[in-house]
Amino acid sequence: MTSSPPHFPGQTKWPNVPACYEWLSLDRRGDWRLQGERVTHRGLIEFMNRQYGSDETGRWFVQNGPQRVYVDLACTPWIFRREGETFISHTGAPAGRIDAVLLDTDGSILLAAELGIGLLDDRDLAGILAECQLPDGRPADETAFAELMENGISAVSWHGLQLTMIAAVDLPERYKFKPQPRA
Repeated sequence: MTSSPPHFPGQTKWPNVPACYEWLSLDRRGDWRLQGERVTHRGLIEFMNRQYGSDETGRWFVQNGPQRVYVDLACTPWIFRREGETFISHTGAPAGRIDAVLLDTDGSILLAAELGIGLLDDRDLAGILAECQLPDGRPADETAFAELMENGISAVSWHGLQLTMIAAVDLPERYKFKPQPRA
């Protein structure tokens, strides 16, 4: 006769399953990719969106039962899309309050939001740039953006928030995430 091992309070019931790395990624438009291929199955996308989270070291993952599938990030943990006057993440979660608007050295717009740091989906870039202004209220022009990118000096704002330059390589350390988590 065999007996099952004893179960102690607080002991996990899941089997010891190794974490998975370098298999799942999030691209710059907020699409999930499995081994480089874009995920198109609605049910799988919804599952991954619900199970997306991070650990205490800034590694982002999708919890798949007992296994964590760590996510390689093309840029940031969140990808934001414009929805009317607000922004939503690639998972459908609201971005919340926008605290800062950043322009990185690659020319990408990033939003430091209540939800976290997120790359603005490039399909919304033209609309956001068109809303940027100079201190006198005139629309920001190419010269103002070029000066910001070259010198880090900003006279450009979006809805009262001054655009700030950041080096793309500095994003992970400043916002405490690991773009390519490894064991």
